[in-house]
Amino acid sequence: MSAFLDISPAQGGAHVTRDEVLAALAEKGVNQGILQAAIDQAIADVAARRVVVAQGKAAVAGKNGRFEGLIPDARDRVPRVDETGHTDYRDLGDILVVHPGDALMMRHHATEGTAGTTLFGDPVPASAGEDVMYASNLTGVAFAQDNPDMLVATIVGQPVQVAGGMIVEPVYSLDAVSMASGNIHFDGSVKIRGDVSAGMRVQAAGDIEIGGVAEPCILEAGGNITIKGGVMGGAGRKDGADHHIRCGGSFSAGYAQQVRIEAGDSIFIDDMAMQCELTATNHVQVGNKKRGHIVGGRVQAMLSITAKVLGSPSRVATQLEIGVNPEAQKQAQELARNRDGKENRLLELSKLLAFAAANPGRVSPEMIERARATAASLSAEIQSLRDEEEIIARKIELSQDARVKSEQAMYEGVIVCMGTQRYRVVGERGGGSIGLGKHGLGLLSED
Repeated sequence: MSAFLDISPAQGGAHVTRDEVLAALAEKGVNQGILQAAIDQAIADVAARRVVVAQGKAAVAGKNGRFEGLIPDARDRVPRVDETGHTDYRDLGDILVVHPGDALMMRHHATEGTAGTTLFGDPVPASAGEDVMYASNLTGVAFAQDNPDMLVATIVGQPVQVAGGMIVEPVYSLDAVSMASGNIHFDGSVKIRGDVSAGMRVQAAGDIEIGGVAEPCILEAGGNITIKGGVMGGAGRKDGADHHIRCGGSFSAGYAQQVRIEAGDSIFIDDMAMQCELTATNHVQVGNKKRGHIVGGRVQAMLSITAKVLGSPSRVATQLEIGVNPEAQKQAQELARNRDGKENRLLELSKLLAFAAANPGRVSPEMIERARATAASLSAEIQSLRDEEEIIARKIELSQDARVKSEQAMYEGVIVCMGTQRYRVVGERGGGSIGLGKHGLGLLSED
């Protein structure tokens, strides 16, 4: 792809000419990409050492296929972590509603790429990009009649971006949840404009949004839970086991008191978390515009626990646990087993399609079409599983750098655990960061 020119300066004889350089290139078979200006400059300099005087044209690889969301405010259930493994506090916002026919997502196919050329005129093939396929189990959507690459809504509901496309979940709205409404169990997202009364239960396959406060109750969501006010529970009381909050995504609330919360992604509390049991796969962050105190209870997170103040001057026992979550290891193994099974099925289908191609007429067109459709669906599912495996593997790696961070103060009574290692805060300290250092778990920095 490159030709280099060396010129030894003349010693009493004639200088090299352009024609001589061109003749030397032609003798080597170089007939493409000749750089006349570089040749002239090398000759003018009298001497040259490895000057590029001919350059082939490199092939340009094709671009991978991609999905483009046409609803900018659609919620994303795919976990996203920045390069340092941290997530900024975010308001999960209101539930966005779409209607049948609304455009949701566009698929852009991979490109073939542009071939290059060697110095000898031989073509350099380009590698094509990898195409993407919509997942086969997307609900509440369909392909546009005039564009098979565009997804449109088929029902009224909330658009949610997932691996392999976008779905639309139905939304159920009501003023409050109490004895008058009864318990709520809905296969979609639930939007409650007011409060959830004590003893009630709300279960949703999608998100739960509460405009008021949640008294001791049960909230379970496959997606995110957002409580614009606060939440109270019964942790530490005899009946506390009957009150809990679980979500597959992130949890967000103004404040939390004596509540048990489990989140598949992260937990964000604006004001205070008092005597709570908080468990998050990624991050727990307490404090945004308000006080940001974690006082008492137990907090677990795989990557980080952040607050403005940890503990209290009264030395309330506050246990913070960071690092590898054993559930992540189990999940990674389960994903690998699932992927292996799908890859074996895809291999069998590939053998069938290869046989059909080599033996025309031996396999019915209907069976070939079904095999191709199933193979495309399996390929998309396998890629989705690989993406999930990569995310979990990176989290496990990042968990070694897990931190407990205090922006303003930390008090005696705070205990930080990472596996079998423990660190106790002694006395009153300013803000700082606790994590794994050269000498084990300890204070890494102090403000």
